[in-house]
Amino acid sequence: MSTPRHGSALERVRGLAREVAKFGAVGGLGVLVNLGVFNLIRHTTDLQVVRASVIATVVAIATNYLGFRYFAYRDRAQSGRTRELALFAAFSAIGLVIENGVLYTATYGFGWDGPVATNVFKFVGIGTATVFRFWSYRSWVFKALPEPEPEAAPAASVPAQASPQAPDGPAQPVAGPVPEPANN
Repeated sequence: MSTPRHGSALERVRGLAREVAKFGAVGGLGVLVNLGVFNLIRHTTDLQVVRASVIATVVAIATNYLGFRYFAYRDRAQSGRTRELALFAAFSAIGLVIENGVLYTATYGFGWDGPVATNVFKFVGIGTATVFRFWSYRSWVFKALPEPEPEAAPAASVPAQASPQAPDGPAQPVAGPVPEPANN
């Protein structure tokens, strides 16, 4: 029976679970940074809700990049740092629009702009954008290294001496002395 080339389904599920856990750890820190900066700005300045949220999201994005590159995806390909940063920034910007779009809609579309409501919708926006970010970061930014090719099965043991006559052809050279033909 042969083993599948890319491991068993259970191994793939375990690998994905580890990736989700690491992404979640970095993302959890990012959420704390995001909400902390958001509330600090909201309580110490007169900035509008969505502007404060955008600033907080940008700070969290910077924090998250460091966590993703050096913790969650440290085993991923590290060539092309400029490309990686450009893709990270592009997908993070889309996530920023998703995240703050939810907050904008709640605040200006429905008038839910109290301190609790803005935090709830900020959190809902973060959650919605996180699904997009997880997919895009793992698919495009921090690409997995290719699976190593499976090692070839060991060759069947070769006899120390080959027969002087191949079954379907002329005599083959042999390594070592040629046995004497038997006289019957």
